[in-house]
Amino acid sequence: MERKKVAVIFGGRSGEHVVSLRSAASIMEAIDKERFDIIPVGITRAGAWLTGPDAWLALWENRLPREATTAVIMTDPARPGLLVKASESLSEWRYQPVDIVFPVLHGTYGEDGTIQGLFEMAGLPYVGSGVLASSTAMDKVVMKTLFKEKGLPVAPFLYFFRWEWTGSENKWIGDIANKLGFPCFVKPANLGSSVGISKVSTEDKLVAAIEEALLYDEKVIIESFLEGREIECSVLGDVKIHTSRPGEIIPCNEFYDYRAKYIDDRSELVIPVELGDKLESTVRTYSALAFQAVEASGLARVDFFVNPLVESVTLIEINTIPGFTSISMYPKLWEASGLNYNHLVSRLLELAEERFQRRNSLMVSPPE
Repeated sequence: MERKKVAVIFGGRSGEHVVSLRSAASIMEAIDKERFDIIPVGITRAGAWLTGPDAWLALWENRLPREATTAVIMTDPARPGLLVKASESLSEWRYQPVDIVFPVLHGTYGEDGTIQGLFEMAGLPYVGSGVLASSTAMDKVVMKTLFKEKGLPVAPFLYFFRWEWTGSENKWIGDIANKLGFPCFVKPANLGSSVGISKVSTEDKLVAAIEEALLYDEKVIIESFLEGREIECSVLGDVKIHTSRPGEIIPCNEFYDYRAKYIDDRSELVIPVELGDKLESTVRTYSALAFQAVEASGLARVDFFVNPLVESVTLIEINTIPGFTSISMYPKLWEASGLNYNHLVSRLLELAEERFQRRNSLMVSPPE
């Protein structure tokens, strides 16, 4: 049987560029080479698309390959794939068919629905959530609003835009102090991997934390601090949803920030974590409900604060393209639940095709 062509897209313009490269390397290593041919597609920090065997290394070393091969997505559903240009001559574009796309793009311009819309226009099956779920899960304010609508427990929060903050700093500082208190967490509303996040213990540190978050997004969310353990659960599926055993993160720093996740390498992952039947059942049930609340598909990791002393479970967020290295929490939780990394990657590619075929059967326009 002819192998299907999988375009693995990585890199990107977000602050999680390097995280994406690490995830993509693991995925490309794990893809079943007897069933799939890999087409690596790298997006530079400036937004240029490259393909070819040197694409990943070029992005990792932050350079253009010796013979840069430019790639663009064909927006013709009748011919799904890429146009590839191996020289400066515009007449030398060639067509590269693609059967499935595996986007490994964490953060903005990859996890926020923008590139998913491009795949939809191009008629390409792709791994993961669609435009709506990707965009709503990326925006922490919209996401939490949907969770509350579903009856899921979230921490108290406030949010504002840059133009609301500027000139009204004292008003917002007072609201945060009175309604949320300290410590609290200040976050960009649209970003992942804990980039731009600060834990603020006293009021005098608040302005600096907000200005830090505003470097990454025009909208900032401030959440109240919760006592508890950082618990995560992996979700897999589409029409039928499966949840993994939960795991715990014991951060090496004050909280699980970017440095603790990707640089210091001293945080401890407890996989799976023993919470007792009742709390584990609650975590897994809430994970499935969070997945449904944003209408996710394919994969997601759902994060919680769990306080076993009072048996409370509070939903933090859902990540529709979680970290995917071989030692990341998402695949490790599935491994602990009986599904190894290679089979997990294959199942995600299968789910992408199943979702595409189901949606493709819908009537696009009314009959004449």
